[in-house]
Amino acid sequence: MPILDAHSLEIISRSAEQTRRVGMRLGSLLQAGDLVGLVGDLGSGKTTLVQGIAAGWGSLDAVTSPTFVLVNVYRRPNGDQLYHMDAYRLSGAAEAIDLDLDTLLAQGPLLVEWAERAQAALPPQGLWTNLTYVSDEQRDMVFTAHGLYYENLLGKFRKLVYGG
Repeated sequence: MPILDAHSLEIISRSAEQTRRVGMRLGSLLQAGDLVGLVGDLGSGKTTLVQGIAAGWGSLDAVTSPTFVLVNVYRRPNGDQLYHMDAYRLSGAAEAIDLDLDTLLAQGPLLVEWAERAQAALPPQGLWTNLTYVSDEQRDMVFTAHGLYYENLLGKFRKLVYGG
């Protein structure tokens, strides 16, 4: 595990419900143009975190992994959209570029599971989340900000999670 710096925040979750609550706090901060990359093995909690993010953002839609459709769209009652992409089946960055990620980002926040598979197609700035399966009841989440905007977002997120 890397030594964390001011650009990172580590959260230990002890249940799926706690992972969703952490996601809800992050989701409440997201707006169009925000990129959240999720990295972690199968079962590490990526989709569970996205469920919380979508709920905190304001979507009432059911959240499922978009493995076979590549991108799910979740909506707020006012019509705003949040995009949830799964890069697991992508053959590489070129296929991700074909999905017109810039347009998705212009229209709403973009959450990317298996983000490392599409990294070359994604903006260099974003909030990257590394999730690690520790045990059936525990996940380790490390949020890392890339860029000043995301450092500020991470600071707001830190306050929502830990207070202060």
